[in-house]
Amino acid sequence: MLSVALAACVAKQPKMEDECLYSSSKTQFAFWSNVAEQMEVRIYDNGQWTMDNGQESFETVALKKGENDFWTGTAKGDLAGKYYTVRSYQNGAWAPEAPGIFAKAVSINGQRAAIIDMKATNPEGWEKDVRPAMPDMTDIVVYETHVRDYTMSPNSGVEHKGKFLGMAEEPAISHLKELGITHLQVLPMFDYGSIDETTLEKNRYNWGYDPVNYNVPEGGYSTDPSDPACRIREAKQMVQALHKAGIRVIMDVVYNHTYDVMGCALGRVVPQYFYRLNEDGSYANGSGCGNETASDHAMMRQFMVESVCYWAREYHIDGFRFDLMGIHDQETMRAIRAALDEIDPTILTYGEGWAAMSPAYPYEDLAMKQWTYKMPRVGAFSDNIRNALIGSPFDHERGFASGNAAGKEETMNGLVGCPEWSGEPMQHVSYITCHDNYCLRDRIEVSASEESEETKLRMNKLAQTAVLVSQGMSFIYGGEELFRTKLGIDNSYQSPDSINIIPWENKVKYADLFAYYRQMIAIRHAHKGFRLGSAKAVKEHVEFVPTDNEHLVIYRITGLEGIDSAKSLIVLLNGSDQAEQVDIPAGEYMLLAFNGEANAEGLSEMSESQALVAPYSATILAEK
Repeated sequence: MLSVALAACVAKQPKMEDECLYSSSKTQFAFWSNVAEQMEVRIYDNGQWTMDNGQESFETVALKKGENDFWTGTAKGDLAGKYYTVRSYQNGAWAPEAPGIFAKAVSINGQRAAIIDMKATNPEGWEKDVRPAMPDMTDIVVYETHVRDYTMSPNSGVEHKGKFLGMAEEPAISHLKELGITHLQVLPMFDYGSIDETTLEKNRYNWGYDPVNYNVPEGGYSTDPSDPACRIREAKQMVQALHKAGIRVIMDVVYNHTYDVMGCALGRVVPQYFYRLNEDGSYANGSGCGNETASDHAMMRQFMVESVCYWAREYHIDGFRFDLMGIHDQETMRAIRAALDEIDPTILTYGEGWAAMSPAYPYEDLAMKQWTYKMPRVGAFSDNIRNALIGSPFDHERGFASGNAAGKEETMNGLVGCPEWSGEPMQHVSYITCHDNYCLRDRIEVSASEESEETKLRMNKLAQTAVLVSQGMSFIYGGEELFRTKLGIDNSYQSPDSINIIPWENKVKYADLFAYYRQMIAIRHAHKGFRLGSAKAVKEHVEFVPTDNEHLVIYRITGLEGIDSAKSLIVLLNGSDQAEQVDIPAGEYMLLAFNGEANAEGLSEMSESQALVAPYSATILAEK
């Protein structure tokens, strides 16, 4: 029998993160509810529902209401290895029990929260793990991938396919190091609902944008989802291995909605509070997934702030990408940024500055892309440069990089970071593809199917070149450097491995493409002129040379003495099938890129007043 004692109100208000505080002599519980008349914790021996003579045995810890609607209690004794749920009595009935809102460890499929010693989950040497140095935030080049995509191929070279540990293996990491990226963005790695962790052998796939337990790693990526500590330890091992390789880790977070309402602790423990409601009492649906959370409510805001800080401290996560960030309010995003700054100002924050549908909140107060300048150091994905370069994902039109001159002006705007909404250029996430919509090869295919493969490869290079020489934060979708295809599927969130895996065999077949990406990243790292870092510097140093050629962009960065090893940089982007000869200022130049080839150390030297730019390609010059 457990020895149970009610805890007195603590001297300071509990945090939501204080839900379950374990020690070998006692475990303290704290839960928030503004509607409960009673609250209790149930402690079980098993992580899954079991029946013994029609009734599973458990022990109950009654909770006492304290200040600010926090309910607290303490269970004496060593409860390591036990499981718990919480339930509340309201409106004359007991609500369904659930893992706590801030559960940090769970049983298989997240049915119950687990009581564990979190220190025991730390891999060897974890106390020495540090974030890789980031002396200049403009160095950032983000590479997005999915744990399963990246490791499942028979040609991946890793042992632990589809697992956190696979991401930690040398073959997985060596590719990222060779490419030269600084940050790895991992698609949702928290506990999500669409994968049955008891039947992983059935090989079901999902991206993971269906949150259940926000503060626990996904069990399907662990080698033993039935062991609550295993997924935690192995997620940390992944981060640790990437850090040792000099690569920071960004976590894709989905606070905008839950898998469903009553299947999640947010809905079970405190019904309705954490969600926005329509006037008729139904759940608002700005996410397009059946509900939207209410970041503007004080405790949902506090939950989000504490959650990202928890991942940053406990798992050493280096950045957060916010799914459908436009559903959240601006004040919450500023609060998150301020809280992370207290931990480490170099932790990244950016997200999708839009919503799937109209959120139930005043538009002008939402974290939409056009209000990015109101949220300092919070970035937003730029569909401006994406649509300009390759065309919108919602039609089959070409973009500037594939021959449509209509994209020229917005391409130029994207190259300087869309200052009308970004505030500062590093708030502008320059990208052309991500996990959503078509991958680059397929997007080019749907609009330019009649072109040769050689031309499509040239379009690929040209589009990515614009991203990597833009003044914003560069972002690359994993596999584009290998000319990946999803066989024309534009929403592969639950497509099989055959559609989603990274085709590692293409590294040999398309070695020229990989080499071009690698060298373009190296060129970006080598030249500060492509990443000036402030709107003021961009205004002072960047100019576009007028030209009557509607398919040609002439992008110059001048006055770089003391800033860059080059006096000036010239980028010529040709979005047509005709070569062009362009007048340039007389000078001594190093040719960095030409006709689909690139080299950070230079392809050749030249001293001429004209430069050639080949069809569907970029010419890049550094003045000596």
